[in-house]
Amino acid sequence: QLQASGGGLVQAGGSLRLSCGASGRAFSSYAIGWFRQAPGKQRDFVAVIPWNPNVAAYADNVKGRFSISRDDAKTTVYLRLNNLKPEDSAVYYCAATRKTIRSRETNNYDYWGQGTQVTVSS
Repeated sequence: QLQASGGGLVQAGGSLRLSCGASGRAFSSYAIGWFRQAPGKQRDFVAVIPWNPNVAAYADNVKGRFSISRDDAKTTVYLRLNNLKPEDSAVYYCAATRKTIRSRETNNYDYWGQGTQVTVSS
C-alpha cells in the first residue's frame, strides 16, 4: 500500500517535497515512480527511482528542477520539486513495480497511491 503526501499551494518559483510512504515487505526491491495528472489530461511520467538510486530517471520537462530519492529504512520515496511553474500543477501519484527498473509507462506499475494535489500560482 502506498500513500502520497506533501502537496499544497505554492507560488511559481517555490518548492515542495512530496513523500510516498509504503507498507509491506521487500520495499527496497521495488522501483518507485512518480506520475502526475492535470484535469482533462493523461497521467504523465515524472520520475522513477529503482532499487539502485544512482540510475534514477526524469521526464525532460522536470529534469534539473525535480529530484527523487529513497530511504529504504523508512520505506519512503521523496520527490523534491524546485523552481515550480504553473504548468507543474497536477495531482501527483506514486506507484511501485518490480516488473522493470525504470519504466515510464503507467501499465507497468502494480501499486498506486491515492495522489496529492500540487497547485502552483503565477
